[in-house]
Amino acid sequence: MRILLSVLLLLFLLPSWSGEERLPVLHADAPVTARRVALNPTDPNQVELGGLTYLGGLEFRSSAPGFGGFSAMAVLGDRFTLLSDSGTLMTFRMDASMAPQGIRFSALPDGPGTGWSKLDRDSESLTRDPATGSWWVGFERANAIWRYSPDFTRATGHVAPPAMADWPSGSGPETMVRLRDGRFLVIAEGEEGARKGTKEGLDFTTDPVRAPRRGFVFSYRPPRGYRPVDIAELPDGRLAILNRRFALRTLFTAALTIVPRAAIRPGAIVRGREIARFTAPILHDNFEAIAVTREGKDTILWIASDDNQQFWERSLLLKFRLDV
Repeated sequence: MRILLSVLLLLFLLPSWSGEERLPVLHADAPVTARRVALNPTDPNQVELGGLTYLGGLEFRSSAPGFGGFSAMAVLGDRFTLLSDSGTLMTFRMDASMAPQGIRFSALPDGPGTGWSKLDRDSESLTRDPATGSWWVGFERANAIWRYSPDFTRATGHVAPPAMADWPSGSGPETMVRLRDGRFLVIAEGEEGARKGTKEGLDFTTDPVRAPRRGFVFSYRPPRGYRPVDIAELPDGRLAILNRRFALRTLFTAALTIVPRAAIRPGAIVRGREIARFTAPILHDNFEAIAVTREGKDTILWIASDDNQQFWERSLLLKFRLDV
């Protein structure tokens, strides 16, 4: 009894934990709702936006702590994988009816740090090898790339590439894609490139986890005031780059550019052709994720937003046909 009383007294006298709280863990079947959204809330009939045609969109909502923050995405057939910036995966299936089925949540099995806080699992980019099914995730604050098994049950390797060592914490490998020829492109959100107004990019010859020193440096010039946040390879080999801007007057806006694959060369200053801009009255939010699929002869672009788990931002998933 005396031992028990001593333990209780010690617990009472010890100060409570005042550091960063542990990341909330979403249950696998946390409740989620999805509702349709118009491209232009002031004109529900508008579907054209630059070189895109709007095919539909959803807003996801959930009262579960830890929901949202989607910063990267992959779409394989009718299966969607959205990755949050706290290491949470949301997966579901969805056909042409735009009605998500079987929404499930899971967490990355490993990553930088202990996984206690968001700083450890600031996962911002995602790409996949269709041949092996392996996944790669870019961690912004760690300036690291981790590789995972096809079912996301274990990590199979990781690296902090020397070329990324000096990238600013919090604005590192936000943009990453594995190309069909096996090369990897990574563009920093914050690291300045060779000239003012550009961002540093890396072209890895192969899996950067296996060969982090093989490749070259280039620079990408986003639209003025914007930063690159995601990239996808189109069926014809061109690259679609999603760019984001924040300003107090307009809040978050986005611009979509297209870059020829041949423009990515050692030391090159690469500029994309802007084909669409997301500003009022068009839906505009913290768009951070892009993915590409095919429907017959049509190239489909999916764009998703990171709500930062803030009441004034939304978790959106928009579908477009690429017309250029």
